Amino acid sequence: MLFGMEHFRVWRVVAAGLVVSALVVPSALSGREEASVEELKGRVANVSVADRPPMCIHISERQLGAADRLYIAGDSEKAQVALTDVVAYSELARDYAIQAHKHEKQSEIAIRKMVRKLSDMNHTVSHEEQAQIQDTIDRLQRIRDDLLVAMFPKVDKK
Repeated sequence: MLFGMEHFRVWRVVAAGLVVSALVVPSALSGREEASVEELKGRVANVSVADRPPMCIHISERQLGAADRLYIAGDSEKAQVALTDVVAYSELARDYAIQAHKHEKQSEIAIRKMVRKLSDMNHTVSHEEQAQIQDTIDRLQRIRDDLLVAMFPKVDKK
């Protein structure tokens, strides 16, 4: 029976080692810095049309995060520039997704989440900044609508 208990301990140590390595290796691999937004913007034209929507959405999400941080820091002018990028790259994602007939659903979901985050942000900023954010929300809603129409076109029932 001693062999069985020793065998169990060995396997427990091996399992613990696997768990630790599963946690450490990905963090070590991702230790390199993520590309800057400007680098990502430059890469968009160099990938296939089908691969552009996720990249554009990623840029939009990063810029939304930057806008949130800038509003918190009180720099509404730079935040507005970031929100302009959110809309511009969401529009590009929509256009590329519809053109390639790929990533439409994922783009719509991501834009819906950005609208939700903007709605939450809208409650934490000044009245003047609320108008900027509401304009961005309205524009993103139109982009979502375009994606939904592309995914679910109306069929004439004759």
